[in-house]
Amino acid sequence: MKCVPALLVAVGLLLLGLCIKAGIDNFSHRDRAVTVRGLAEREVQADQVIWPIVTKEMGNDLPELYGRIQDTNGKVVAFLKANGISDAEISVNPPSVEDRVANLYDNSTRIDARYRVTNVVVVTSSQVQKVNELILKQTDLMKEGIAVVAGDYQYRTEYNFTSLNDIKPEMVAQATKAAREAADKFAVDCGSRLGKIKTAQQGQFSVEDRDPYTPYIKNVRVVNSITYYLEN
Repeated sequence: MKCVPALLVAVGLLLLGLCIKAGIDNFSHRDRAVTVRGLAEREVQADQVIWPIVTKEMGNDLPELYGRIQDTNGKVVAFLKANGISDAEISVNPPSVEDRVANLYDNSTRIDARYRVTNVVVVTSSQVQKVNELILKQTDLMKEGIAVVAGDYQYRTEYNFTSLNDIKPEMVAQATKAAREAADKFAVDCGSRLGKIKTAQQGQFSVEDRDPYTPYIKNVRVVNSITYYLEN
């Protein structure tokens, strides 16, 4: 009978050892993980265009310059409306006036025209294709005696994609699926199988021009980073 307590203690110690071993094995297995990245990309058309139409006037008489600006604005707005652009899509910015005499460091320098006025009419529209066609037709304004300034970095035509929220869920799912496929292949190559997700991080969405020549075509991109446990 004296052997019974000793036997019970031995069995208890054995069970305790097995539990400790199982815990250690489980802990070591939990340290086995793989981190993969899943990419999702999509080409989209810009759904908004901001087109600044820039003209400049020079002269010495401000009231006379004001009249010329008003005439120019009227012709530009008429051109836009005649080609399907609505009032809601057109805004006329206040003119920017530079006094060239006041800006001179050397007042002895001769200036033919004291004032330089920059005038900007802005089209903000969802009719991207129509506006692109008008940009090609803007030379028609020359027939009205209007010279549109081109190549000014300060007044660039901008194309935006404003519907990102509409495609986010599908792209996130696509990136997650790509990450899972990469992790599955890694696990098979290692002779393991994929377990549960340990950590997951969704990357920031980026919207960039596809190339410098077609800024109205955008490339949307997101990369998800996911860590999976590996199991035997």
